[in-house]
Amino acid sequence: MLSESARTPDPAVTPVSSPAPSAWNVANALTVCRILLVPVYGWLLVARGENAGMRWWAAAVLVVATATDRLDGDLARRHGLVTNLGKIADPIADKTLMGMAFVGLSILGELPWWVTVVVLVREWGVTVLRFFVIRHGVMPAGRGGKVKTTLQFFGLLLYTMPLEAFPHAAAWELVARVVLGLAVVVTLVTGLDIVAKAVRLRRTSLRTAMKRERRAAGRP
Repeated sequence: MLSESARTPDPAVTPVSSPAPSAWNVANALTVCRILLVPVYGWLLVARGENAGMRWWAAAVLVVATATDRLDGDLARRHGLVTNLGKIADPIADKTLMGMAFVGLSILGELPWWVTVVVLVREWGVTVLRFFVIRHGVMPAGRGGKVKTTLQFFGLLLYTMPLEAFPHAAAWELVARVVLGLAVVVTLVTGLDIVAKAVRLRRTSLRTAMKRERRAAGRP
C-alpha cells in the first residue's frame, strides 16, 4: 500500500498548467481601438470629401489603425495573450477597416463600385468559409494573403491621400491605380486558392474519413 507521501503529488515537481490569458489585455485593447478608428477614418474620408487637410488626417488614421494590427498580433504571440476574443475580433477589425476604405472611396466616386463589391464579397466570403470548414481543420494564412493585405493597404493609402496636390499628380494617380489593381487581382487569386484548399481539406480531413467509415459499416 502506498504511503501518504507517495500518493500525494509533490507540488514542486507536478506540472501546473498556466491559466488562460484574460480577454482584458493590451493586445485585445489595440484590436478594439482599431475597430473604434474605423468610423473616425470614414468620417474624415467621406464627410470631408475633397478637403486636402482632412484627407491627410484620414491617411494618418489609416496608417495608425493598420500599424495596430501588426502590433497586437506580435504582443499576443510574444506574451501569451492569444484569446478566443482576439481570434474573432482581429479579422473583423481588419476587414471592417479595409471595407470602410473601399466603400468610402466608392461613395466619393473615386473607386468603381464593382471593385468594392468584388473585394468585399471575397473578404467576407472567405471568412465565412473558414468558419464553415473549421470542424475539419484550420487553414493558416499563406504568403498570398500577406501580399494581398500589403497591396490593399498601400493602394488604399494612396487613394486616401490628396494626390491631386502632389507634384506630378498624374503619375501618382497612375501608381495608385496600378497598385490597387494588383491588389484586386491578388485578392481574387488568393480567394480562389482558399476555396480550393477548403474543398480539399473537407474531402481529406479525419472527420470526413470517419463519416465514410461509418457509412461503409452501415452505422448512422
